[in-house]
Amino acid sequence: MNQRTIAVLVHPEREEALEKAAVFMGDLHAMGFAFLVFDSDIERLQPLVPDARIAPLDGTPAELAVVFGGDGTILRAAEWALPLGVPLLGVNLGHVGFLAELEPSDIHALPAVVERRQYLVEERLALRVKVIAADGSVSWTSPAVNEVSMEKLARERMLNVLVSIDGRPLSRWGCDGVLVSTPTGSTAYGFSAGGPVIWPDVQAMLVVPLAAHALFNRPMVLSPSSTVELDTPDYAPTLGILWCDGRRSHELQPGERVVVTSDDHQTRIARLSEQPFTTRLVKKFALPVEGWRKRSEK
Repeated sequence: MNQRTIAVLVHPEREEALEKAAVFMGDLHAMGFAFLVFDSDIERLQPLVPDARIAPLDGTPAELAVVFGGDGTILRAAEWALPLGVPLLGVNLGHVGFLAELEPSDIHALPAVVERRQYLVEERLALRVKVIAADGSVSWTSPAVNEVSMEKLARERMLNVLVSIDGRPLSRWGCDGVLVSTPTGSTAYGFSAGGPVIWPDVQAMLVVPLAAHALFNRPMVLSPSSTVELDTPDYAPTLGILWCDGRRSHELQPGERVVVTSDDHQTRIARLSEQPFTTRLVKKFALPVEGWRKRSEK
């Protein structure tokens, strides 16, 4: 019988994440599991679980990735998990934590849940970003779980962006930037930029202009088969920078254009229950379901 392998991915700075991960790994090690971790975490975790088999992340998949941290740590983990199809199960040690299923108080039963595979897996749309150089070659590419944003580099000047959808020009905006988001990212940067919240099981892409000086500057929800192109003119005095999930960046050069499509792979999020997204939305944003002006009971 092959040894079962779990990826354990830890926030790089929080000691609480390291401590809880070590306890979790100790319990699973006793059940016969091996582990994959970030290269930088091997020296941190091995002394805490000295007898466990711990290897660095590579192209070898695991049956599940358990992430101890916030949404930022989950996005880091997704870079590895996305092409391998590994589900991500997050333990929220951050702030809002939309991608994280569990709170720290919920993890006492986690080893048994993992051992018995008692979790569901959601499949969510991800993005593929390509930067095309003036000669037609691909100069940069990246996946994006939450969003890709084209943003201006110089604060004193607007970014001049022509947005095209499926090969047809839509509008040219003088703006701070343009955001293309997944439904997963609609509660992140897209939400802060005034975009709608999209339920994560919806297959769609979201385009949000950032502070566009234009009459038509509303967010748009597109088909998952759409292609979004972002062009800046060669003569533009202000070029932009491209960010994917706020983690990977590329400074745009003259003549480059950005092409955004759905990725061939989907983000896989593990959940322990069929808790509706509405419930998670109310909980994470502390929405006033009883109204702001509820009368006090007499």
